Amino acid sequence: MKMSADTRSLHKSRFCEGSIMRHVVVMAGTGTVGLMAVFLVDFLNLFYISRLGDSRYTAAIGFANAIGFLQISICIGMSIGATVIAARLVGAHQYERAKRIVTSFIVVMTAIMIVLGLCIAAYNREILYLLGARDVVLQQASHFVVIVSPLLFLIGLGMVLSGLLRAMGDAKRSMNVTVIGALVAGSLDPLFILVFHLGLEGAAISTVCSRLAVALLGFYSLRRYELLQKPEWKYIWSDSLEVFKISFPAILTNLATPVGGLFVIHTMSRFSSDAIAGQTAIDRLIPVAFAFVFALTGSVGPIISQNFGAGLRERMQETMVVSLKLVCLCVFCAWFVFFIGEDLFIKMFALKADGAALMHLFCHWVIINNLFLGMLFVSNTAFNNLGYPLLSTLFNWGRATLGTIPFVYVGASYGPQGVLVGQAMGVVPFGIMAVICTFVVMKNIQMEKVA
Repeated sequence: MKMSADTRSLHKSRFCEGSIMRHVVVMAGTGTVGLMAVFLVDFLNLFYISRLGDSRYTAAIGFANAIGFLQISICIGMSIGATVIAARLVGAHQYERAKRIVTSFIVVMTAIMIVLGLCIAAYNREILYLLGARDVVLQQASHFVVIVSPLLFLIGLGMVLSGLLRAMGDAKRSMNVTVIGALVAGSLDPLFILVFHLGLEGAAISTVCSRLAVALLGFYSLRRYELLQKPEWKYIWSDSLEVFKISFPAILTNLATPVGGLFVIHTMSRFSSDAIAGQTAIDRLIPVAFAFVFALTGSVGPIISQNFGAGLRERMQETMVVSLKLVCLCVFCAWFVFFIGEDLFIKMFALKADGAALMHLFCHWVIINNLFLGMLFVSNTAFNNLGYPLLSTLFNWGRATLGTIPFVYVGASYGPQGVLVGQAMGVVPFGIMAVICTFVVMKNIQMEKVA
């Protein structure tokens, strides 16, 4: 099919020329707003639940979010595959092939997400019990998961569609898709939780409504790029397999973080509900505070992919250097804010005893570990976009196992604070080694492999 002049203009490989710093800042900046909007949904859920004044409810949403984080990590892995393939094919000017593959993958991904969501909903109580949830905490967490999990495919669609917009260089529309979702959640959370007194069920309903808004707006925004078509069923499995070659290792990579988190929350459950509430509050603050760092992982991917597809090695290396500089700047700015605002965060989530002690320790020292976490995430993005997704899998699972289990196990003997410190220490060597490996790959990779 012949493309119009306007469509060819929309498909231009815009990251292959111009300032790398500008591309990274614009993509990550708009990505930050969009990603912060996603994280604010969980943040607002926790904030309004904490207003109920019962740490058991706060702990319950912590257990529910542990499962949710696992599910969303799978969705992120799916979106990485679609984004990488789309950006790479656009960089190589293979627009029709990109359209067919993207459409096939969206169909298959939706089916997989529906099945996975229903299975987790069916066995949610058993899963929550294994994590350490008991009595009221188990009951409340189960209510949340039963409502949200069957509709998991909505957040999967939203993330893939937003990623495809970034692959086309449309950072603004990608941002708007996720911002709308946060606005929906921000409007409905206080209504369902505080006015209608639905508790965690109300938080779950607002979450589903938010995800539906993101998916619908994602489809609407992507229409202008003509990147979706009627599925060609004879190609649907072969096309999807091409994306899964990147998505599957990316999913394995992303699963490492929530799996490590499951071990942490299970270990923390040996202590009080206050300790779990404190850990949950920290887990919800980190994505919001470091949204820019997390946005880099999705934003620099298309920049690296397009320059890889065009054979521009120096621009790829410059993208990595610029990203690491911005990670350092973001982490030290966040450290300053958290250091002077620790009392505000303790009051915000009504933390007590162990929970308040954990927040104090995090704001003063543990927060610095996000520098190494950012280094690891940016490196993983480079590996995924350069055709070495197994390296990102290796580093992430190394951090989630060797860098988490022994450190947290030993730290637990010193109480909840020891668990937090142990979790932070394990990421340091893996972040450093991942960055070194990234530059070695970029220096030696054969550029003609995607020409």
